[in-house]
Amino acid sequence: MRVHSAVDIITAKRDGAALGDDAITWMLNAYLSGAVADEQMSALLMAIVFRGLTPAELNRWTEVMIASGERLDLSRLSRPTVDKHSTGGVGDKISLVLAPLVAACGAAVPQLSGRGLGHTGGTLDKLESIPGWRAHLDNDEVFDQLESVGAVICAAGAGLAPIDRKLYALRDVTGTVESIALISSSIMSKKIAEGTQALVLDVKVGRGAFIKSLDHARELARTMVGLGTAHGVATVAQLTAMDQPLGRAVGNALEVRESVDVLRGAGPADVRELTLSLARTMLELVGIHEDPANKLDDGSAYDVYRHMIRAQGGDPDAALPTATHHHVVTAPHDGIVHSVDAMGVGVAAWRLGAGRARKEDPVSAGAGVVCLVREGDYVSAHQPLFELYADDDAHLERGIATITPAVTLGDHAVAPTTILLERITA
Repeated sequence: MRVHSAVDIITAKRDGAALGDDAITWMLNAYLSGAVADEQMSALLMAIVFRGLTPAELNRWTEVMIASGERLDLSRLSRPTVDKHSTGGVGDKISLVLAPLVAACGAAVPQLSGRGLGHTGGTLDKLESIPGWRAHLDNDEVFDQLESVGAVICAAGAGLAPIDRKLYALRDVTGTVESIALISSSIMSKKIAEGTQALVLDVKVGRGAFIKSLDHARELARTMVGLGTAHGVATVAQLTAMDQPLGRAVGNALEVRESVDVLRGAGPADVRELTLSLARTMLELVGIHEDPANKLDDGSAYDVYRHMIRAQGGDPDAALPTATHHHVVTAPHDGIVHSVDAMGVGVAAWRLGAGRARKEDPVSAGAGVVCLVREGDYVSAHQPLFELYADDDAHLERGIATITPAVTLGDHAVAPTTILLERITA
């Protein structure tokens, strides 16, 4: 491969030209090796934010990211493999229920997950509230657990798409996160490299989601479905509403408790509905004809969950952390709940200590919010709306100050919201 000029590549994209395969390959590999400086890659990323990438450019960009590291081979497993990725939302604990549920139906679920940042929680942070549970497994441990248990939720290894790790850190500090092409390649390079046969994407849209517009959510979903399909992964996307929190619990240990409730056949109806919808699509993609509702109701999914937690060093019977400070927010007057703002609740949970502003920040296992009302509920004056949990007075006061605008009361009935919006296929 000939040596290119980083400046020439930057200016070409700045001026709207499509980059050739060779130029993209050279630029990304040179950045990974250190031959291209951060400021040069930052300039290219900003040019991509404004100019975008053609489908051909995006395919090559993603291919190079995948090829920069290892690609797991799960073909030796006795079960078909299928994974799920969510773009993140407030109270989104679906993975904790979904992975063991789909495994209970006969598939293997290699769920490589991340940590929370800002108002959205991370699956690994939630599971780390379970005493002894560990997020980091080597490839052999992942394979063995998929064969024996059927489900694993763990951190992505450093060997998967290492260019993405370096690019993501740069995008985070240069204002170049919000690009459909860059988001899609970041997500899909890791998912394709993990070696799954099939993938279901849960693309959140609404007040509490990263994507606020339905049109943008569709574009992101179509782009990711196209990338997965082009790389031999059967991929379907589902657009789901994130205007109000998913379920009632928002916070790490709080969400684990709620997930266990769902696994035992109870829990909030919206969490169960979304879990079953995603599970049915995942099973459809790998040709398993099983009603996952049966596996929730007969305890099979809960059994797999317990085995999954134990396999990663956790104690599913241990008491979960509980915050020491507690406050109840009540309704100022009678009314009908017109909105429970997911963003407001998510930011309150963050201020209470359940989230982080920087990746290196610690999180509180016990902090968070329990939402006691849903949109459309009638409430009377002084009725409890939220329970807030924090580890100290300072965090509790921050949460109280933030949560107040998160609920809106009115005097007329509101139509129930739909959580399942659209399904997007290749």
